[in-house]
Amino acid sequence: MATVKKLLSLDESIAKELETVSLALHKSQKEVVETALDFYFDYTDSVVADSVIKEIKNGSMEVYSSENVYAELGIEI
Repeated sequence: MATVKKLLSLDESIAKELETVSLALHKSQKEVVETALDFYFDYTDSVVADSVIKEIKNGSMEVYSSENVYAELGIEI
């Protein structure tokens, strides 16, 4: 996987906690941040999924069958 550089500004307290955690886990700060973001993205995926389910249930989001979508797009399976 390609590596992309990002410049982040952190509150001082978070930066200190990041340093403390990385030392305690014997991991680089980069590894700690990547792991934390992976956990956060997994969490937000479930939040988004819950939101979509709620919208479907209350009727504010319409769901189409795959057959109707394919037919509308002219895709033959």
